[in-house]
Amino acid sequence: MNVLDIGIDHCSAKEAFRKTIEYLDSAPVNLVETVTVEGFMQMEEFPQLKEQIRTFDLVMAGDSTVLEAAGVTERKLYKETEERVYLRMVLQYLHKHHKRLYLLAESEEEGRKLYQFIQKHYRGLQIVGLAKISAQNRADDMLVNDMNAEETDCIIAALTSPLQEDFILRNKNLLDTRLWLGISKSSLPGQKRGILTDRIGLFLAKHLFRKEIEKRKKICD
Repeated sequence: MNVLDIGIDHCSAKEAFRKTIEYLDSAPVNLVETVTVEGFMQMEEFPQLKEQIRTFDLVMAGDSTVLEAAGVTERKLYKETEERVYLRMVLQYLHKHHKRLYLLAESEEEGRKLYQFIQKHYRGLQIVGLAKISAQNRADDMLVNDMNAEETDCIIAALTSPLQEDFILRNKNLLDTRLWLGISKSSLPGQKRGILTDRIGLFLAKHLFRKEIEKRKKICD
């Protein structure tokens, strides 16, 4: 499914999870991404980056608005996407099979929330690293060295676009890990949009996203 020049895989959480198990048993690093409305709008000015995302092993919708734009009608997929069923299945698998997990966030607070969510629901899962990364403060070499030194099986990145995609595309050939899972900043588990500015920002992003979709449809017609 093509949405604003990004290919979205049409698959259930179970199907995506089965592919992910295969990725965890294969090398080199396999790239999995969940794309949200905010991510689409943030990447609009980076056509080359959108082209490179086509090389990712698996790209899934991160919210229901993206599914709508892709023309998806199955209610099951909407429910699975909103409840982050795929992410929960992956975390459960990592926990059960004693895989080593490394977390990337954009602030200490966001990193703490992600860490606490995993500790609460998957107590005992091996989190071997938690690092903060931002567009203004990047130390890719140090991070890659640390991830490799920790013998990381999976990296979960909760960053904004295009930082999230740029980081892995620049460093994928240097990473000695099996799975990169980009869940985007807005998909942080337990994230609640209780602040008015966040709600307004999400509303505007969805409005602009739908407007761009309609514009593309008119051009095609």
